[in-house]
This record gives sequence, structure tokens and C-alpha cells, in this order.
Amino acid sequence: MNPANQETIDRYPTSLRVLHWVRAALIAGLLWAGWHMTGLDDEVASKYELYYPWHKSFGVLALLVVLVQIALRWRNPTLPKPLPTLAGHERLLSLLVQRAMYALIVIVPLMGYSMSSTYTMSDGVFFFGVNLPELLAKNDDWFVIFQWLHKVLAYALLGLILLHVAGALKHRFVDHDPRNDVLRRML
Repeated sequence: MNPANQETIDRYPTSLRVLHWVRAALIAGLLWAGWHMTGLDDEVASKYELYYPWHKSFGVLALLVVLVQIALRWRNPTLPKPLPTLAGHERLLSLLVQRAMYALIVIVPLMGYSMSSTYTMSDGVFFFGVNLPELLAKNDDWFVIFQWLHKVLAYALLGLILLHVAGALKHRFVDHDPRNDVLRRML
């Protein structure tokens, strides 16, 4: 194939592509673990000895990954622009979903931290063996609010992720214009 005829792909920088997939794996695992552990009976020892501490550690890690990702995006003005071949409503929906996901990927772990910090029976928030400071006072009334927010916003994030994945798959396999394949920008 002649390189002059070869289509160029406007990809995200390698660092952002790697962080995207690391973050995706972390969040998929966190959503599954959160759903699974909350369904376990309180008598199951692994619920509090295994699932909760690891869920907290990986939740903090996901928060750190997304903060690094946001900083890299902010510092890099040459990121790929929305594909001009997409319909205007698709570009707008993509932008709104992406921004809402970023917001929730920050807010959900903060609600989890707040939930753990305020719960009077909590041993705190551990980050892979390091006890993080609890910045909020113990208060079970606030815990109930943070717990509800953590759960509802995690489900909202799951819905946005499914919409994000469905959109990427639609553009890759359904659209008639191969230039609409947004997934190749992250591969």
C-alpha cells in the first residue's frame, strides 16, 4: 500500500489512551465489586475483610487516574477534535456524555470517601494499606445521604458508560461512513 494513500487516524496521545483503558478496567471492576459486595449478607466475612477495603483502594486509584487524565487533557491543546463526519446531534451528545462521565468519575469516589469517613462504624479509608485522613466528622445521618448519592450516581455513571460504549460500537459497526469510527482513536 502506498503511504501517500494511507488514511491517517487522528488518535489520542498514547498516555491518554493507556489511561482511558486502565480507567475503564478499574471502573468496570469497581461497579461489579460494589454491586456484588452490597448483595452479600453481613455475616459473610469477605464482605468487610476483602471487598470493602479493596473497593475503597481501587476507588481512590480510579480517582487519581482520572485526575491525571484530566490534567493531561487540559495541558494538551492538540487533542483530536470531534469528527466532522458525525451529525451535529451526535457530536453534542458525545460531548455531554463525556463531560458527565468525567464529572461522575470524580464525584462517585468522593461520595464513597465521604460515606466511609462519616460512618461511625467505619475503620476509615485505606489506600492499599495506607490509612487516609478522614476529613469529615462521624455522623450517621450524613452517612445515609452520602451512601444514597454514591449508589445513585454510580448507577448513573453505569448508564452513561453503556451509552458511551453503544455509541462507539454504533459508529464502528453500523454507520455507513468508516470515517465515523471513533473507537480507532482510542486504540
